[in-house]
Amino acid sequence: MTPPTASPGDGDLSRQPTQADLRRWRRYLANERAEAAVYRDIASRRDGEERDILLELAEAEGRHEAHWRALLGEHGHGRAKADLSTRLIGALARRFGSVFVLALMQQTEARSPYATEGDATPTMAADERIHEEVVRGLAMRSRSRMSGSFRAAVFGANDGLVSNLALVLGISATGVSNWIVLATGISGLLAGALSMGAGEYVSVRSQRELLHASNPNPETPSLIPRLDVDANELALVYRARGMSEADAIQRAERMIRMQGASPESGPVQLSAADEHEELGTAWSAALTSFCYFAVGAIIPVLPVIFGMSGLPAIAVSATVVGVALLVTGAVVGVLSGASPWKRALRQLLIGYGAAAVTYVLGLLFGVAAG
Repeated sequence: MTPPTASPGDGDLSRQPTQADLRRWRRYLANERAEAAVYRDIASRRDGEERDILLELAEAEGRHEAHWRALLGEHGHGRAKADLSTRLIGALARRFGSVFVLALMQQTEARSPYATEGDATPTMAADERIHEEVVRGLAMRSRSRMSGSFRAAVFGANDGLVSNLALVLGISATGVSNWIVLATGISGLLAGALSMGAGEYVSVRSQRELLHASNPNPETPSLIPRLDVDANELALVYRARGMSEADAIQRAERMIRMQGASPESGPVQLSAADEHEELGTAWSAALTSFCYFAVGAIIPVLPVIFGMSGLPAIAVSATVVGVALLVTGAVVGVLSGASPWKRALRQLLIGYGAAAVTYVLGLLFGVAAG
């Protein structure tokens, strides 16, 4: 498809552009080129329908490029860099092409300035909003595939950071020796990691068993040819699973006709909807939770492992854990399509709040023991 060129209605070509206009148009052009490259890079790591959709998005960005090239005209020789965030996303896409990049692109499309840009067309502004929804849908697929392990990783790392920081700070505040602080931190790491792993295993296993109990009996479809066509009790199955009465009757009649015409036509799907949460396996969730809790829990203990003690160890531990909490909060924010800064700050405040409570309690116990 040949990208359309801009027309006089697509921005005012009759006026003489200012230097500010030219700089802005060049930046828009650079951004469109960079975004198209990101979609092509992600597409190179996908196949099937997802790859086709990403290439279509890249083509759409190419149409937007043509608009800015037409506006620039003879001034199009000037060079401009894409926004820093777009260049960063491009670098990540070339190396990873993951759901993380899709989530960032979703936010990029949502921040498009075209809705208030007088030199952009209404079509371009609408395109960017639609692109946001398309990328949201693609990211949703990846989020669904990773939801089980991602939940275990986030909960495990965050719990390890917060619980062991609180434990180390609380026991340090009592004034005990460095060896006891270290032993307490390592014990907290092992106990917490084992507890998290076991809890995650039981949680996922139990939820899978609950979902399995809701699945249709695999032997039921074989009984359809024997049903009373006039009574059509198969419709009750679909109604019980959430269909309206009219839709249930229509689907049941279709299933009966199919089975009557060809008993070997294959299994009949009795569920009104077949979508279940992607939980992952119980063992993978347990192992992920164990490992990430251990990684998070070792961070507060590192200053003590390297021989630090007292207030310096507490300060270093709190600082390093604070940075880790900001990072995990920001990652959750990006992947969930929310503001990474708000999620990062929330993680930090929760973690520091818990640690502050145990530290104060430790001081009180230390004073009482003294």
